[in-house]
Amino acid sequence: MNYHDQKTCVEACLSCASVCYHCASSCLKEEDPAKMARCIQLDMECAALCEVSARLMSLGSEQAAAVCRICAALCRECAEECEKHRNEHCAECARLCRKCAEECEYMAA
Repeated sequence: MNYHDQKTCVEACLSCASVCYHCASSCLKEEDPAKMARCIQLDMECAALCEVSARLMSLGSEQAAAVCRICAALCRECAEECEKHRNEHCAECARLCRKCAEECEYMAA
């Protein structure tokens, strides 16, 4: 596949990374950030992997599909954690993580 075939996934990955960073930052501002530690960790990991996935797809890397497969799994894990919390930033993060996971699964197939 070329970049234009992967563009939707690249955009989903970049959007997901952005909202994951926002979620992590917002979690740190919660009343008890220690209770949000797992969410913050997964947000940061997910954001990093989404950025790498987008870069590899943009470069036309032969490893992009393998990385997208891992990215999809991490996005789903992050979404599941975010869904445990009752706040707007986690809800938004979970939604975009699930969208990214779907796009990455499609790219990895």
